[in-house]
Amino acid sequence: MTSTMTRIPLVPAVPEALAEELARRVYFVSEAITGFTLVRSGGEITAVDVTGAVDAGELTRKLNLVVAGDVLAQRPARPKVVWRIPETGPVRDVYRELVARGVAAESGEGLVAVGEPVLSLMDRLDAAIRAIVTEEFGAREFRYPTLIPAGALRRTGYLTSFPQYLMAVTRLHGDVDDYRAFLDAVAAGGDVSAALRAHCGGFDLFLPPTMCFHTYHQYADGPLPAPELVVTARGKSFRHESRYRRGLERLWDFTIREIVFLGPAESVLDRRARLMGRTRAWLESLGLGGRCEVAADPFFLNETAAARAWSQRLLELKYELRLPLGAGRDVAVASFNYHERFFGESFGIRDAAGEPVFTGCAGFGLERLAYAFLCRYGLDPAAWPDALAGEVAR
Repeated sequence: MTSTMTRIPLVPAVPEALAEELARRVYFVSEAITGFTLVRSGGEITAVDVTGAVDAGELTRKLNLVVAGDVLAQRPARPKVVWRIPETGPVRDVYRELVARGVAAESGEGLVAVGEPVLSLMDRLDAAIRAIVTEEFGAREFRYPTLIPAGALRRTGYLTSFPQYLMAVTRLHGDVDDYRAFLDAVAAGGDVSAALRAHCGGFDLFLPPTMCFHTYHQYADGPLPAPELVVTARGKSFRHESRYRRGLERLWDFTIREIVFLGPAESVLDRRARLMGRTRAWLESLGLGGRCEVAADPFFLNETAAARAWSQRLLELKYELRLPLGAGRDVAVASFNYHERFFGESFGIRDAAGEPVFTGCAGFGLERLAYAFLCRYGLDPAAWPDALAGEVAR
């Protein structure tokens, strides 16, 4: 084992066009990796330099396994930009300023607390999105519980598509002896993690990775109560982002405003397009530059990963809205998705004729959206657009 830099050769090498696909998976190969750099030569990624207490032989096997199954099988393609809004002013990353002023405080890996004016800004941005979807679609709003049953998450396909993001919830075994043994271990100063592993069970609940899964679970195994339905909700979502967390970009615990479309295919696609159009107009009114582009999800350790990602891009099932953060960086603040009949079939949601409904969804990450806004306008509400400045606490 070593704790210094170790070079892991890639056999075969990875084309430069797939560098991002490789980079977004490296940390998930092993928790022993604490940092990495892609080694480039002749238009290819020939190796990965990693730091951490790694076993070079084992890491070579694991990394090349992921490269072969999840990376090389993908077809290189430049992102197709659907529309673009020119930047109207300078953009700079303000995360360090947020921390220095005590507006943001890191409480753990991927865990960041935020205060004013970020809280009020998130609320106002969310209120604007909610107003759009209620006005445009008559969306019904729900507030869902934080936890989601394991059975419901299984039906989404998430367990087999994105195992790297899963965050489960457990509890102590419902037994007096287990309670007592756990209390004794903690009282004696023992390792809490070891005590939990020894005395916990019941992994039948998960922290939801997105809000729309609650909606499909809500209407599962029955007819849709209307020919067409639009549901919106705001809530916490959770994804284990490993060491990819940076600023407010990839939090393990974040807030989403979700909009779910259910009904006939033409209705779902029309509503997704209308929401994208309303979102573009709203961003322009706020003076925020950015772009909307065709995207794909980071399927992981799945034999169909490459085919599914290509299908998403080819059929334009997923669009991402990306806003600049400064210094050539940007972040996806929203996605607009079309699932065809996948969730209608997997959850048994039927139309009046007994056929699985079509679904689509859009999700807005409120911390990311507020972060991108602050990178454009700064932390002083007096410098913000009038539509928001007067509504935000100082």
